[in-house]
Amino acid sequence: IAARLFPFPAQISYLCAAAYAQNHVNDRHSMRKVLSFSLFLMLGLVASQLLPGALGASYAGFKAATDTLLYVCLGFIMINVGREFEIDKSRWRSYTADYFIAMATAALPWLLIALYYVFVLLPSDLWGSPAAWKENLLLSRFAAPTSAGILFTMLAALHLKQSWIYRKIQVLAIFDDLDTILLMIPLQILMIGLKWQMFAIVGTVSVLLAVGWRWQAAWNVKQDWKRILGLSVAVCALTQLLYLATAHWYGPENSIHIEVLLPAFVIGMLMKHRDHDTPAERRASTGISFLFMLLVGMSMPLVTGSAASDAAAAAGSVTAAQPMMPWGVLLLHVAAVSALSNLGKLVPVFFYRDRKLSERLALSVGMFPRGEVGAGVIFIALGYSLGGPALIVSVLTLVLNLILTGGFVVWVKRLALRSAAPEE
Repeated sequence: IAARLFPFPAQISYLCAAAYAQNHVNDRHSMRKVLSFSLFLMLGLVASQLLPGALGASYAGFKAATDTLLYVCLGFIMINVGREFEIDKSRWRSYTADYFIAMATAALPWLLIALYYVFVLLPSDLWGSPAAWKENLLLSRFAAPTSAGILFTMLAALHLKQSWIYRKIQVLAIFDDLDTILLMIPLQILMIGLKWQMFAIVGTVSVLLAVGWRWQAAWNVKQDWKRILGLSVAVCALTQLLYLATAHWYGPENSIHIEVLLPAFVIGMLMKHRDHDTPAERRASTGISFLFMLLVGMSMPLVTGSAASDAAAAAGSVTAAQPMMPWGVLLLHVAAVSALSNLGKLVPVFFYRDRKLSERLALSVGMFPRGEVGAGVIFIALGYSLGGPALIVSVLTLVLNLILTGGFVVWVKRLALRSAAPEE
C-alpha cells in the first residue's frame, strides 16, 4: 500500500505512510478530546438537575466538596496556561500591538454578548438597572478567552506549528487569556462594591503581576502533572485560607476572596517551561480537564420544576430572578449568542495588513475555540448567585462551540494552505 501511495523506495514509502497514519490518529484523538469536553459538560448539566433531589439533605456537603475539587482543577489548568506564557522581555515593545489586538479580540465578543443579554434576555424595565449591567458584564466574559490548549494541540496535529498563523495565534490566545484574567479583577470589584477589600485585592494583584514579570521563567522546577496538581492544591488552600480568616475577623460580607485564576497563572509564568509530552502526562492532564468540565456542569442551578421557581423567586441577583424560557427559545438564543461570540473574534482581520486576507481570516477563525477558561468564568459567576436563562445560554453556547471546534480548525488549515499556494 505504501509503495502504491508514494512512488519512492520502500523504506521512504513506509515512513511517509507511517507519518500520514500517525497524523490521522493525532487528528482523530484531538477531535475526540474536544467532543469529550462537550459530553462531560452536558453530563454534568444533567447531573446538576438530578442530584439535589437524589441526595436530599446531604447535597449541601456534596456541593461544597465538588466546588473545592473544581477550584483545584481550575488551578491546574491555569498553571498550565501560565507555563505557555513565554515572551522575550527584551523585546516587550514588539508585543504591544499584539496585546492590544488580543484585548480587542477578547473585548468585542464580550461586549456584544453583554448587550444581547441586557437588551434581549431582560425586560425593558431593567435596561437601566446598574445591577443588571454589572451582572451581565461579568457573566458574558465567558466568551472572551480562546482555548489555547485545545487550539495549539489541534493545529500542531495538522502540521501548522511552523506557520506564521500558528505563531501569531499562540501570542494572541495567551494574551486574551491574560486579558480575561486581569479584567475579572475590576468586574469582581464592581460586584462587591467600593469597600476596603477592593484596595487589598488591587494590591495583591499588583504584587502578583510584578512577581510574575520580574521572575518569569526563572523557577527551574519539575513540572510533571503531580507537581502541578500539588501546586494547584496549595494555591487553592491559600486563597481559601485568606477568605476564611477575613470572614472570621470581619464577617463573610467583608471578607477578601481572591479567585484562583491569577495566582495559578502567575505560578505557571514563574516556571521555566519544560515539555513533559508522555502518554501518562497527556492522560493525566486530559483526565483533569474532563473532570473540570464535568464539575462545571454539575455546579449549574436547577432549571425546571418547582424548586427552580422557588430559587428564582428568592434569588438575590437580577439574572437569577428571571423566569426560565422554553427549551426551543433557549436554543435560538444559543445560536444567536454563538454567532455574536465568533463575529467578535474577527478583529484580527482588520490588522496585520501586510499579510494576505486568507491568512488574517485564518488567524481570526483560529481564535473561535473556547474551553476551560471560559467555563471557569461561568463558575466564578455562579459564586455571585448569577443564574437564570443567561447562565444556561452561556453553558450551552460553550458546548456548541466545543462541538464546532473541529470544523474551525479544519477551516484554519484550508485557509493556511490557500495562503501558502502561489497566487493565480
